[in-house]
Amino acid sequence: MIRLFDFDKVPASEILTRAILTEENVDAAVDAVLAAVRAEGDAALRSFEKQFDGAELDGLFVTEAELDAAEAQVAPEFLETLRMAAENIRAFHSRQTHDDFVLTDKPGVVMGQRYTPIESVGVCVPGTPVAFPSTVLMDVIPAKIAGVREIIMATPPAPDGTIAPAALAAAKIAGVTRILKCGGAQAVAAMAYGTKSVPKVDKIVGPGGVYVAAAKRKVFGLVSIDMIAGPSEILVLADGKSDPGWVAADMLSQAEHDKLASAVLVTDSRALAEAVRDELEIQLETLPRREVARASIDNNGKIIITDSLEKAVEAANRIAPEHLELCVDEPFALLPLIRNAGSVFLGRNAPEALGDYFAGPNHTLPTSGTARFSSPLGVDDFVKRSSFLYYTCQALQSVSPRVQGFARQEGLEAHARAIAARDGQNGKESGQ
Repeated sequence: MIRLFDFDKVPASEILTRAILTEENVDAAVDAVLAAVRAEGDAALRSFEKQFDGAELDGLFVTEAELDAAEAQVAPEFLETLRMAAENIRAFHSRQTHDDFVLTDKPGVVMGQRYTPIESVGVCVPGTPVAFPSTVLMDVIPAKIAGVREIIMATPPAPDGTIAPAALAAAKIAGVTRILKCGGAQAVAAMAYGTKSVPKVDKIVGPGGVYVAAAKRKVFGLVSIDMIAGPSEILVLADGKSDPGWVAADMLSQAEHDKLASAVLVTDSRALAEAVRDELEIQLETLPRREVARASIDNNGKIIITDSLEKAVEAANRIAPEHLELCVDEPFALLPLIRNAGSVFLGRNAPEALGDYFAGPNHTLPTSGTARFSSPLGVDDFVKRSSFLYYTCQALQSVSPRVQGFARQEGLEAHARAIAARDGQNGKESGQ
């Protein structure tokens, strides 16, 4: 059963505690996978897919015929749902693009900034319990908006070598370039190092289990990554007018993800806290993934009781949750007070599941308290900023003594001489 705490009496360490991935020998196992893929390439990928997913693969990539066949297997109504969700995601993320700028306010000086897309990206899509079409849409569409040329989606196949038709249909709608039948640390290794069949990418994004997270951490620097994602989290901040059945349902929507997932209620109403505790027990009985959700609720769930909504906001900001629901009468009044959250759901009619699938904001979010300093996946994750600078000879000469003095202040004489070498060279430069 979920635990109840009084906010002013429980130690801060207990409020902040989260499930920790404790699998032994993860690093050693991931190191072995990375080394094997780096040395043996495609052969290692086939071997690991047989070992971990039970699939004997002839080809590592989904064929056009497989893609077309998968789309035909998806119910037309769900295909339309995928297209509507994709349009919502495009509409939201299209507002995240940036314009280049140029400054010419000083005589003889031109400077500015330009944005260019990353050339190639790998997208990890978890395969349990199925390859999630929602993750495909959320992670691929911002990359397409950014202008990424090549997007390789990697997801583990079923033992027969197939991938869930809905995920393939989502990949086609989102604009994936190629689909790699491979998951886990071996997929990260293939995209980070490159093999004969799998091209090396510049960035790897997307969620995954502990082995994917460890592999992403280990290849960072060789390639870029989005984040190290931990177990899923939800914090529901609710007042006493909230429906306990709704609150419990929202908490279980995250608890069913993973035994290590975290579901938290923060409320200023003891009556609601007790009612939600009872309601969780009732709803767990009929939940198909009740074994997973039960472990999450019992081990990682919390109900925190405060004496005011202001204190509830303080608790939420301390926890910095991945998903934050504000189930109160005036959610927009509390929104400016929220400093740390991946995504905020306002009011009683915006459950977190709405954002997972359909509304538009991204569902790949910072976890484990990293919302204190990081952000949801978006178009910014798929572009680079470059600055540029131009000075005429006269403009350079006007600041030459100051730049030389600055360089010598830092003890870098060659820097100063690079400026001094151009003194008195007026007229040698073309295009002044």
